[in-house]
Amino acid sequence: MNLKKALLAATMLALPLTAQAQPISGLYVGAGAGLNGLQPSDLQLSGADYAQLMDGAKIGKAEFDLGFAAVMSVGWGFGNGFRAEVEGSYRENNVNSVNGFGFLPGEPRGSGPARSYGIMANALYDFDLGAAMPLVPYVGLGIGYIWHAYDVRIVDRTPPIGSTWQNTINDNQGRFAYQAIAGVALPVDDIVPGLAITAEYRFLGTAGHELSNRERDHGQTLHRGKAEVENVNHSLMIGLRYAFNAAAPSPAPVAAPAAAPAPARTFLVFFDFDRADLTDRARAIIAEAAQNAQRTGSARIEVAGHADRSGTPQYNQRLSERRAQAVAAELERRGVARSAMTIQAFGESRPLVPTADGVREPQNRRVEIVLR
Repeated sequence: MNLKKALLAATMLALPLTAQAQPISGLYVGAGAGLNGLQPSDLQLSGADYAQLMDGAKIGKAEFDLGFAAVMSVGWGFGNGFRAEVEGSYRENNVNSVNGFGFLPGEPRGSGPARSYGIMANALYDFDLGAAMPLVPYVGLGIGYIWHAYDVRIVDRTPPIGSTWQNTINDNQGRFAYQAIAGVALPVDDIVPGLAITAEYRFLGTAGHELSNRERDHGQTLHRGKAEVENVNHSLMIGLRYAFNAAAPSPAPVAAPAAAPAPARTFLVFFDFDRADLTDRARAIIAEAAQNAQRTGSARIEVAGHADRSGTPQYNQRLSERRAQAVAAELERRGVARSAMTIQAFGESRPLVPTADGVREPQNRRVEIVLR
């Protein structure tokens, strides 16, 4: 797998995890791990023992397999999107191939790891994209000091018969380092307040390194000198970040209970036997009902006519209808809109006082006015 394919695969794995967080205020810690791509490095041999070699003959190039990277950090958020942190990091890649070194009779072969480790100080900024976006992207820059170490052996792939030539670079050297960071955070406050999942890309480079180098053949040292190497890294990492001062998410606001509807109020208007005209007492009750309806703003006014069980059901149905219409007309005259009324007639089917058939009962000869 080459570097481009590996970085693309890691990016696709990271996409579902990229996300937003609230601005961090106070202390936080973080950690991450993932893939590291170490760019091919020139290997230039130098020193008095190599003075007899032509410039082109003492230059080779090392290429590396995809490797591993890990970071741990502690930082402080200022509550406005800015953060400052200190991180420790480690990266390791194995040599995949070596070419060049024109002075060799055959083709060189390389093996062994190249490592980088050290400390960086970073300044970062979180972008607030608003409550509608659950992701918070961030960028950062860092400077620090990184040690670059080789434990690499280069041998001649097709040496002459009896040749046991090899070149060993086994040394480390610290240098000024710089890095750029681009990432996203997905808060999971509903699981753990202050916790976020992070996915990020890091570019890390250092000033050139000069590592001790020794050339041997048949166990005898032929030359000692320096190997000038480069250190440029591309890392894709997934991690976790925890902010200590994060408040627990506020519970969802509870809607205030709806006000209980005002209880319905009922007015009873009574009628004489076999009559549908209004008495003075009936008009007074209707006037009181109209005043209440207008004062309380009743949304619905029910007018229901009834009759006693004296007479046939058909006759009593028509009589209850006339009584309901008489009351509705009086309500309308008192200022109640007809459109606000529901007018019904039930005949003798809903007596206030149950009686036998044919019995006259004054309380059943009525119209009920219900304000809702």
